[in-house]
Amino acid sequence: MTGIDGLSSNEPRTGIEDAELWDSHADWWQREFTDGVDPEYTEQILPIVEAGLAGTARVLDIGTGEGQVARRLQEAGCSVVGIDPIRAQLDTATRRGGGPHYLRATAAGLPFADASFEGAVACLVFEHIDPLDSALGELARILVPGGRLLFLLNHPLLQTPGSGWIDDQIIDPPEQYWRIGPYLTEASTVEEVHKDVFVRFVHRPLSRYVNSLAAVGLTVTKMDEPAPPPGFLARAEQYRDAATIPRLLVLHLTKST
Repeated sequence: MTGIDGLSSNEPRTGIEDAELWDSHADWWQREFTDGVDPEYTEQILPIVEAGLAGTARVLDIGTGEGQVARRLQEAGCSVVGIDPIRAQLDTATRRGGGPHYLRATAAGLPFADASFEGAVACLVFEHIDPLDSALGELARILVPGGRLLFLLNHPLLQTPGSGWIDDQIIDPPEQYWRIGPYLTEASTVEEVHKDVFVRFVHRPLSRYVNSLAAVGLTVTKMDEPAPPPGFLARAEQYRDAATIPRLLVLHLTKST
């Protein structure tokens, strides 16, 4: 899988708990991807989230981290609750304020009554979650009939483990192409996404997500595959030649009535 910063990751490691990894690297995430530092968030992800859910009365932000998505939605007229299992992230979210309320919880055990929210967002979260079906069931449970879910993933096909831009100058003539890893194989890997920063990913094919979402009454109404934004390409020169390859997949879903 291509690392979060656009660099190809090293060989995966195993045996490290996901929560421990996120907790130990919370400061890195807060430093590198929040408060306007990361162009993928500022130019692409946050505007997509705002456009998809702006004005929704009550929204749940799953895997809220330090709260930048929750704050953006609060500014757009939503009443937002953010949940995350990592205390270090929630401490920062609370300190940064902005209006949302925060709770420590996991996606598979949401501490809310049925039909508590008109909207929900899961931004680059479910590729780090093991109990997919129970977590999606919880998401469907807390949404009102007709409620909306915005579901953002690292693109399951094009960001598969082992994928990446290949610039082969050895063969004649040289070739440039995007290599795709073992897409159909579900796999959990721990990858170095930045020097000495390891993050655990769970790869699943897109059909696994869509079929599991449909099984709990969440139907895709729109799908986006946005190109990498200009600010990201300016910072990640090694990705510029692959600018036609989306890093992000966005599913807009509605709960059946």
